[in-house]
Amino acid sequence: MKPHRRIVKQPVVLLVEDEPLVRLTQVDILREAEFWVVEAQDADEAFEVLKTRPDISVVLTDVDMPGSIDGFEFARLVRQGWPEVGVLVISGKTGPGPGDMPPNAAFLHKPILPDDLVAALKKVMTATQGGVSQEA
Repeated sequence: MKPHRRIVKQPVVLLVEDEPLVRLTQVDILREAEFWVVEAQDADEAFEVLKTRPDISVVLTDVDMPGSIDGFEFARLVRQGWPEVGVLVISGKTGPGPGDMPPNAAFLHKPILPDDLVAALKKVMTATQGGVSQEA
């Protein structure tokens, strides 16, 4: 049984994914790895979460999602507005081009093994906290 309240030492992941089944799978992977997960289905919803949740440690975002901006633009805006938050961008359709990724962010191609996803999240969290540029 999952706890109803957040355990203080768990890092908080903001998961931005519009596909419900993909999001559900990723939530299960992240919870199994002892992350606390907050979900958003698009960038607009994710920005609202970021504005109200100062405990977000890292953002995991897909590239292709509904709304006015894609995951690359969302990642750049997160880095500008919340430089202390780690950023991991994922996609099964497209990779980053020049200038798509903000500093200290990482990109992974789908499909992603659960252990690789967890390792990449931890890596971007460490890179953001340490101020060192990293790529997964």
